[in-house]
Amino acid sequence: MSLISASHLSLGYDDQVIVHDLSFSVNAGDYLCIVGENGSGKTTLMKTILNLREPLGGELSTGDGLKRNEIGYLPQQTLVQRDFPASVKEIVISGCQSRMGLRPFYNSSEKKLAEKNIERMGLTQLSDRCYRELSGGQQQRVLLARALCATQKVLLLDEPVSGLDPVVTTEMYDLIKKINDEGITIIMVSHDIEAAINYASHILHIGDEIFFGSKYDYLSSEVGRLFLSRQEVI
Repeated sequence: MSLISASHLSLGYDDQVIVHDLSFSVNAGDYLCIVGENGSGKTTLMKTILNLREPLGGELSTGDGLKRNEIGYLPQQTLVQRDFPASVKEIVISGCQSRMGLRPFYNSSEKKLAEKNIERMGLTQLSDRCYRELSGGQQQRVLLARALCATQKVLLLDEPVSGLDPVVTTEMYDLIKKINDEGITIIMVSHDIEAAINYASHILHIGDEIFFGSKYDYLSSEVGRLFLSRQEVI
């Protein structure tokens, strides 16, 4: 059964459709990369999956027991977020808020989960450090640990390597692939088509033409070849 399934989905805002007749499915263990030109609706799709925006048409559903509040999310960072005055462990454990209900305090299992994900991201020595004192790569690992506290099944990543240098970018991609290999399903918006081809199992291309399928089928498709040729020119 699919974790997330879209059928003839229309996306947009203020009744203005920017994506029409979008259908795809994400199964447990998939690594889906969402690619396309700027303004094609990639981030709008992310917000719709997270139930932050209603579709204008069609249907988006979850299965296999997945609830919308059980999806971990790593958004694009803003300058304000990079300067957030909280400790690493405070930010990471805040990823447990969706499971707290009306409780005002974190319980012991949530504290242990935060510690586990801090260790998982190699941040144990930095757990008491202020987030804004960290490097860009360290901050992204903190946010990734936070997103992992929110889910055991699916991670949504919106341009997770934006602004990082090439070495840290490779480290981040390897870390995300390791998480996927450990059983977490990945859905990632990316402008980095080379990384999409290297790491993803499936590609969803949004634009004037829509493609959904394996990365191998994408490479041989007309829309894939055209998009790749444009990226090479850029």
